[in-house]
Amino acid sequence: MEQTLYFEDYELGHQRMTHGRTITETDFVVHAGHTGDFFPHHMDAEFMKTQEFGQRIAHGTMVFAIGVGLTASVINPVSFSYGYDRLRFVRPVFIGDTIRTRVTIAAKEDDPKRPGSGRVVERTEVLNQRDEVVLVADHIHMVERRNISV
Repeated sequence: MEQTLYFEDYELGHQRMTHGRTITETDFVVHAGHTGDFFPHHMDAEFMKTQEFGQRIAHGTMVFAIGVGLTASVINPVSFSYGYDRLRFVRPVFIGDTIRTRVTIAAKEDDPKRPGSGRVVERTEVLNQRDEVVLVADHIHMVERRNISV
């Protein structure tokens, strides 16, 4: 879906929630293959039985990729991703957990290099099925201004 929102259109505090996605063993295997991260924390069930969580934990980078992917439902032709700040893996995610992502407009600021655009910061929180935050990051968007006065 395409929706044009200019910098001025974003409202602080506005939230949206994605649908859920259940994490599977296949996700673990595919992500390990893509990244080369075959650490036992993700891949060795017997080893993890002896560790604090008692079972394999999802790659943080996989939870990030899937959590962000869930938010990719709206295309804004006057905005692009400038990157992510303050990424934290708050809680482990396990096989069988269902995650969804809450996005909140947390800040709007001028961009010192681009007077025709501003920065919109989306607080991106990935939640598990118990509504516990498992990952948080700030997604920064560069968004065109509607009325450019230079």
